[in-house]
Amino acid sequence: MAVVLAAAGCGQSAAGDWYIVERVVDGDTFVLTNGERVRMIGVDTPETVKPGTEPEMYGQEASEYTKKMLEGKRVRLEWDVAERDRYGRLLAYVYLEDGTFFNEHLLLEGYARVMTVPPNVKYAERFLAAERSAREAGRGLWGLDPDAAASTADDVPATEETNEDQSQADDQTNAQRGLIKGNINSKGEKIYHVPGGRYYDVTVPEVWFETEEEAQAAGFRRSQY
Repeated sequence: MAVVLAAAGCGQSAAGDWYIVERVVDGDTFVLTNGERVRMIGVDTPETVKPGTEPEMYGQEASEYTKKMLEGKRVRLEWDVAERDRYGRLLAYVYLEDGTFFNEHLLLEGYARVMTVPPNVKYAERFLAAERSAREAGRGLWGLDPDAAASTADDVPATEETNEDQSQADDQTNAQRGLIKGNINSKGEKIYHVPGGRYYDVTVPEVWFETEEEAQAAGFRRSQY
């Protein structure tokens, strides 16, 4: 972990370093005053500014909420096994000065869905429980009418910098994900779906796997369809 800390230009303890957020890119990505770009582990907020497409439902709300909570604020960052993504971004768990675990908070309030990408699974079960709580209570994006119209791109002030940031965020997210979707149903059964499967396209994953062996090792079974 010394490499990460040296690159970030701070502290001694991997779980206790404080940083200041300079700006928020979107609901799950921000930039520190030292120039480091940070992607929050375990969460995925709806897209906001993706060139050529309209923002996803509740994406603008998630982005604005993260901006309100983090921009210009001090945060404590905690690391997991994988320190950076392929673009050099720090992968971190984020804590506010009052102790709020912000990754989990986004899930509890319905601003994000779980996106578990091994090997960073330290709080995977805790995150799944937080998402389930929000879903059952209909908070945030879980309370939306699926037929409601999404915000139009005209509602979002797009800049060249923002578009570049979002493109990188999309690439990073896709690179993190495997192709196999893991889902936990209402009965608590862990089932994974492979590309080409009957329900693959409509399944909302709670975890992604690169191989079937990895999914099975995590306690998931293959869908019969």
